[in-house]
Amino acid sequence: MRNGELFMRDRLIRLPYYRWLVFAVIATGTFMSTLTSSILNVALPLIQVSLGTDLLTVQWVVTAYLLVVTGFLPLAGRLGDVAGRRRIYSAGFIGFAVGSLLCGLARSVEGLIVFRLLQGLGAAALMANSPAIVTEVFPRKERGKVLGMVGTAVALGSMTGPSLGGILVEQLGWHALFFLNLPVALLGYGAAYLVLPLDKRWQGDGLDVVGAGLFTGGVVSFSLALSQGGKWGWLAGGLVVLGTLQIWMFYRWEKWVPQPMIDLTIFDNWPFVVGNLTGLLSFMAIFANTILFPFYLFQVKGLTPGEMGLVMSAFPLVMAIVAPLSGALSDRAGPLLLTCTGLTVVAGGLYYTGNLGAGAGIGSIVAGQALLGLGNGLFQSPNNNSVMSALDPAKAGLAGGINALSRNLGMISGTAIAVSVCEFGRQASLTTGGSSSREVTAFLQGYHWAFLLAAGIAVLGVLLSLNRQGYAGYDEKQ
Repeated sequence: MRNGELFMRDRLIRLPYYRWLVFAVIATGTFMSTLTSSILNVALPLIQVSLGTDLLTVQWVVTAYLLVVTGFLPLAGRLGDVAGRRRIYSAGFIGFAVGSLLCGLARSVEGLIVFRLLQGLGAAALMANSPAIVTEVFPRKERGKVLGMVGTAVALGSMTGPSLGGILVEQLGWHALFFLNLPVALLGYGAAYLVLPLDKRWQGDGLDVVGAGLFTGGVVSFSLALSQGGKWGWLAGGLVVLGTLQIWMFYRWEKWVPQPMIDLTIFDNWPFVVGNLTGLLSFMAIFANTILFPFYLFQVKGLTPGEMGLVMSAFPLVMAIVAPLSGALSDRAGPLLLTCTGLTVVAGGLYYTGNLGAGAGIGSIVAGQALLGLGNGLFQSPNNNSVMSALDPAKAGLAGGINALSRNLGMISGTAIAVSVCEFGRQASLTTGGSSSREVTAFLQGYHWAFLLAAGIAVLGVLLSLNRQGYAGYDEKQ
């Protein structure tokens, strides 16, 4: 780095609001990656028609992205710890920009799927390292508040996606959804290069390529089995066996290799383990609502896409308000009460929403989504604060990667379980009812069963979070 750049950086770091400039860079990457996920769902039917493919194939535009993000997260976090978080986070913007450009230029569904893999690599680098950078820059007393504000960026990205995507697709076509990322990603890269702290290399660390390959293969195998199990039959069973073998080999390798990708001793840290497990359970529970609630609005209530978007925005809107407040409170009160209360509210919101019938009014429906947003906002920020504060700062990248991995595994498994239970309940109702005219009633039965199970998963998360012991002791050591 040249003397002029060092001088500018020194002046920048001395600014009293420097760490909030860092937060702005982190929020940009978080908002962009979240917006991309939510904005694309609106365009899938148009992509299917435009590229002349079928539903089973076009779903891989979403599945491929989610799989590569899930598999690469721990490695991306570890790369940040070893090679430097500023370097890997900045590279995430470039990878995301190149992937977005190629996706926008794609003329076949196969090409689009391949380019989405590259986009997913960039997103994984951003997701895994953003909590670590926040943990490094902000003092412990402010981390919960800032992680809550990152949660607000997630909520705003989710809330903006469907409405903005509908406008862009209608006016400019689906390619515009990918081109939209280019200026944001390039701006984010420039800001990351100028603003983020210079990289520190942690002494004695190396990169475990073999371990990374085994772990990624195992996670992808399990994720494929979960997401495609109902369609692939015996092949899904083979993927479970393959994934189990790969994870076992990974475990044996990590116990032997001098510089493992994942230091398995981190799982001796009970607050870290509980935080990740409850995070996984929370996303498993909430994704029953994410995947099935739109079908309730469309098939049962007969709402238009615009009306659906307005109703569904109650969830992220309430979460955007609550998450920073909950995060700030966790800095003072700790995570126990807030996480347990949040998951309890989530369980109640899922039970309430799952019991909505065909005659439910819009006000009642919106109230259910607001309740879920309240519970999720109360839970996520304190839980993330607990996870990121549980380990040594030198392992913050790895901690962020595993935390994001838990989130993505929860999304995949929650989606698969909710769809399977709903379909089973629907088919059972049709078998006993015997008439296709009972489709709405049959759907509502499956819908109710899926939400009841999701509420039970949230209650399991509450029971686990009640045993979140050890956090106070760790706090005192800091």
